[in-house]
Amino acid sequence: MYAIRGLRRLQPVAHRMFSKKVEIKTPSEVNIKTPSEVKSYPPTIKVYTRTGDKGTSALFTGERRGKNNAVFDALGTTDELSSMLGLAIAHLESTRASSLIPRLEIIQCLLQDVGSNIATPVDSASQTKLKRTRFDAQSVHCTNLEKWIDEMSEGLPVHRSFILPSGGLAASTLHVARTICRRSERLLVPLMSDIDKETFMFINRLSDFLFVAARWTAMQQQVTEKIYVHQQGRVTEFDK
Repeated sequence: MYAIRGLRRLQPVAHRMFSKKVEIKTPSEVNIKTPSEVKSYPPTIKVYTRTGDKGTSALFTGERRGKNNAVFDALGTTDELSSMLGLAIAHLESTRASSLIPRLEIIQCLLQDVGSNIATPVDSASQTKLKRTRFDAQSVHCTNLEKWIDEMSEGLPVHRSFILPSGGLAASTLHVARTICRRSERLLVPLMSDIDKETFMFINRLSDFLFVAARWTAMQQQVTEKIYVHQQGRVTEFDK
């Protein structure tokens, strides 16, 4: 998602990680190349282009808008979310919850596809570009998230009180990612007529996944979650 100015060259990534079936493919199953196998950029291509020095940036359609436009606000937030997931992955490595990492990596790739969809407004894009950036045409990504949520929910401690963001470093990082995801969802609301409905559904479901993933991580790492206690000392149960 780095360098919005490069969106003209951006292609949907994560849809290639899934078949039309609902079954999940792990990174090892889709033959993701190692950095040494990936062809590096020619030395003549530079990271900076200077095209955004006047405060505008380009959509995938080629249209230039101010960098404070709602589209770039949404794009920047999905980038922030992916970055926070990268931090969560770093905290999960070599822990009891490291089996979560492949799923988070898949989600990072899907967020790239979300960005492609956001950067291609329906009302100003050609059919070729719309087809190229169509998100979840087979409607499987939300189903996959729900499947993962159900799997991780099994055996989780049942709390009748609000759970505070806690549970250790990795779990707390996933809680931060969840809050960024919620912000991303709010920023997509004004853009809903210009994005695929599955894009919004995915982000909505992703925040639920991240909540459960944080709780599951705390359980796997045997860290006790903290619960909300009223300032007067009583535990407040939300089902009363």
